Amino acid sequence: MRSLFAGAIAWAVLAQAAPSYAQQQGPNPLPPGEGRDIVAVACTQCHGPNAFTQLREGPDAWRFQVYDMILRGAQVQPSELEPAVNYLATNFGPGINVPPTTVQVSLPDGPGKDLVEQRCVLCHGLDRATSAKRAPAEWDGILRRMVFLGAPVSADEVKTITTYLGANFGAKQAMK
Repeated sequence: MRSLFAGAIAWAVLAQAAPSYAQQQGPNPLPPGEGRDIVAVACTQCHGPNAFTQLREGPDAWRFQVYDMILRGAQVQPSELEPAVNYLATNFGPGINVPPTTVQVSLPDGPGKDLVEQRCVLCHGLDRATSAKRAPAEWDGILRRMVFLGAPVSADEVKTITTYLGANFGAKQAMK
């Protein structure tokens, strides 16, 4: 018990002594708008801006992310929650200023290719989707999570995209 207490005190001292990312970086790189200062201070205490500015999520998903970060220690007051969520959804929502892909991707032809090219790129580059090898059930779970996070994909489109990704970017079966 004594070593646990000593470890907690040491961690607290180090955390206070270590400068935050925001303190190390200088001027605020985030777009102007109400909630910017809240996001800049709360989020960059632990993350560089790219950790969250690369995401493209709807308001419900951003709210979920902010609550998750509060549970992990982010210093966001109750009155700051909605301004932060609104700022994130406005500036980093689906289809908004998606950063260019660094890797050029050509998708194989097949049913669902057009949906992947139209829907997935609203939130991230195709390289993110095609670099993973996943079983069809995993792709289905990912697509359903993306819909929760704000991707404008219908239930029928989820099935088509899941089938396409599973067929073209599925996990390799183990040799028997």
